Amino acid sequence: MLTRLKQQPLGTLLIVSFLLLAQLCTAQTKVVKGYIKDALSDERIPFASIQFIKSSGGKLSDSAGNFIFRFSDWPGDTLLVSYVGYKDYKVFIGGDFLKRAVGNEIEIVIGLDRGKLTSEAIVRKKIDRGLLMWKRIVKRKKFNDRYRFDNFAYELYNKLELDLNRINKDKMKQMGLLKPFGFILDNVDSTEAAPFLPVFLTETISDYFYQKSPYRTKEIIKGSKTQGVNNESASKLLGGTDQNVNVYANFIPVFDKQFVSPLSDNGDAYYNYKVLDSQFVNNRRLIHMTFQPKRKGENTFEGDCWVHDTTWAVQKMNLFLSKEANINFVEKLSMIQEYRLIDDSTWFLTKDKFVVDIAPIGKTRFGVIGRKTTTYKDVVVNQSFIADSVKQNKVLNEIIITNGASELADEFWKNQRHEDLNKNEKAVYLMIDTLQKMPLFKKYTRMINFIGTGYLPVGNYEIGPWQNWIFSNVVEGLRLRWDLGTNRHFNKNLILHGYLAYGFKDQKFKYQVDGMYLFNKNPRSYIFAKYSKDMDYGQHYMDEVSQDNIFALAIRKKNVPIKFLFTEEATVSLFKEWTPGLSVKLTGTQFKYNPLMNLPPKDIYTASNTLNTFETTLRLRFAYNEKFLENTFYRYSLGSEFPIAELRITKGTKGIFKSNYNYYKLFANVSDYLKIAPYGSLYYNVFAGKTTGTLPFMMLDVAPGNEIYYYNKYAYNLMNRWEYLHDRYAGFNLEHNIGNGLFRFIPLTRKLKFRQFWTLKGLWGSLSESNKQFNTSPDYKFQSLDGKTYMEVGTGVDNIFKVFRMDFIWRLAPRPLPAERNKRFGAFFSFRLAF
Repeated sequence: MLTRLKQQPLGTLLIVSFLLLAQLCTAQTKVVKGYIKDALSDERIPFASIQFIKSSGGKLSDSAGNFIFRFSDWPGDTLLVSYVGYKDYKVFIGGDFLKRAVGNEIEIVIGLDRGKLTSEAIVRKKIDRGLLMWKRIVKRKKFNDRYRFDNFAYELYNKLELDLNRINKDKMKQMGLLKPFGFILDNVDSTEAAPFLPVFLTETISDYFYQKSPYRTKEIIKGSKTQGVNNESASKLLGGTDQNVNVYANFIPVFDKQFVSPLSDNGDAYYNYKVLDSQFVNNRRLIHMTFQPKRKGENTFEGDCWVHDTTWAVQKMNLFLSKEANINFVEKLSMIQEYRLIDDSTWFLTKDKFVVDIAPIGKTRFGVIGRKTTTYKDVVVNQSFIADSVKQNKVLNEIIITNGASELADEFWKNQRHEDLNKNEKAVYLMIDTLQKMPLFKKYTRMINFIGTGYLPVGNYEIGPWQNWIFSNVVEGLRLRWDLGTNRHFNKNLILHGYLAYGFKDQKFKYQVDGMYLFNKNPRSYIFAKYSKDMDYGQHYMDEVSQDNIFALAIRKKNVPIKFLFTEEATVSLFKEWTPGLSVKLTGTQFKYNPLMNLPPKDIYTASNTLNTFETTLRLRFAYNEKFLENTFYRYSLGSEFPIAELRITKGTKGIFKSNYNYYKLFANVSDYLKIAPYGSLYYNVFAGKTTGTLPFMMLDVAPGNEIYYYNKYAYNLMNRWEYLHDRYAGFNLEHNIGNGLFRFIPLTRKLKFRQFWTLKGLWGSLSESNKQFNTSPDYKFQSLDGKTYMEVGTGVDNIFKVFRMDFIWRLAPRPLPAERNKRFGAFFSFRLAF
């Protein structure tokens, strides 16, 4: 017993000594840790090589991109980080870098930039492991593509952030106009190599349902947070229905282009594949494969993927825009998809990220970064309740926004978000809220909108467009015009507009008043009325330049006199959309015409003062699954995946409102915009019409001509206005935008990103003998094709300086007279803004 008592202090001493020694050793340990990520997308990079150059010691980052090193003393060595497809990253662990240490620990986040490509010689091998890998993946696509299921559903969380990047915080604070907004620049994130300022954030959370056959989708948006943007159609577009990317598909959409997927059935014709290594993650072997374009200038990606070696399913896909891709304003672009197992053998998409760096004025200057992150959870497949849900669809792709979805409290988002907001994202909401309360910000917003759109809101009203304020022609001389209209603050269902113009030469006022009352937005129905007394400045087409503004004066064709027709018009229209896609429009219109110059005078037709007619028109339009972007009153078509058909029936009735003419008109057309990847896109329009009765020229069909050097997509550009007259006609309009085409084979044009296209337009027409005689004038002679064909073909260069297009047009038939050499060939320009 005595011996045990004597030994106890000794044991205690040993234990205490051991603990002190361990503490001393721990105190001496130096730690360098962190993670590796993609500098653009912020996605972590797994299994990157991390090596110290002098000591040659190193390791790989783990499956989440993390790493950690422990030293007895700071190494004084350079850490080299490398990964296939990325530029090497070097950092010296010593010197000033040690000032970042917190105690004995340094934490570092390493962002790798894309850019390092291998330049290995291509060696013929008996077995190409990369090609073999690709073949296995393609063979198993039908078992791994999520669209193989009869149906599926999931909860979807979508987040879109916009950042201003490459900004100089100090210089911007000194700019006079921005000084009142200096607090915004406090949100600049300077932790990256290129500082950026988060300025916009939107979130949606929804339930998404998909059915394979018959094809149907439904999205129920449960929450939508778009601070600063109150637009239901925009909220629908920011959901998941229109943003699905499938890496197993043959083509992947990038803005308005179609890029060849590395997992395309024909991918081996566009890509070189290479197997690098394999790693075990969660006891599953994943194989790492990279791919690079075979040729420069094609719409292809570069990148890598991790593939499960048992199912040959993609576990993670990284797609990056190749430097030679023919796409505008995009400096960098990355698309990342991650998949996870939802049962023992089924991999399903769990995360989808799209990041783009847009540099509109150069890669070293101010730009915008867009970041879209989508996550998926609660995935279920082949369940009967999904079929029951989509069976109730009113349209093919139905999007429903629940009541109050845009007014949910912060507590809802805190509980329902799939991932928490970071510091920058939280600051965006606070910044937007602050800006919206600043009168100066509202003033700047109005002025920018005025310059861009032409319209300036003033309380419940708006003035503009400013482009039409000043004009000049030989009849009116200097013409001034002033527009005034109401906006959504005046009334959410009623919009009114009018203008007053005055010509200083003819000393006459011209004017127009119009209004629309919107009964319902979905399905759409409204009534529209207009009364005007003004010059007819010719055919107007959507997205084309009209001829009654200051810019048209400088680009008129030489020796082509302007035709002047004074028109008084009273119109009432009723529009009803019966089902989405099918609409009916009934219109009653009275016209009074008075030809003023360079057209047959009215006295050859009638002894009365005016050429007067009243007509009713029934228009039927069918555009299946057409999508729109809407504001309070108007909507703008985003097109349809299917052809759009239109039928118009018009009846002119003598005696109503002193009308002088009886006639019928019939018109029909079908148009479509097709993406024919990898060969670009094709637009076509086929039309035909007939008019019965003996009528003055303005009531017949006047073939659409163009009298300015700005290219008109919808007109015959080597034909003048009022040149050809018909009462029976048919025609077509084709435009094939090829992309870079032959230009990709020439280094200079490939670098300039020129694009190739061709156009073909044709017209057949005839004019009855009675209408020829009725419209005969000694001062003006109309022409008719009399059953012959008018045809013009064109080609040219698109995407000049990324905004201009040059069209070179040849008239094939009928052959112009020797004195009409300017009608054989013409060069036209236009402005095109597209990715």
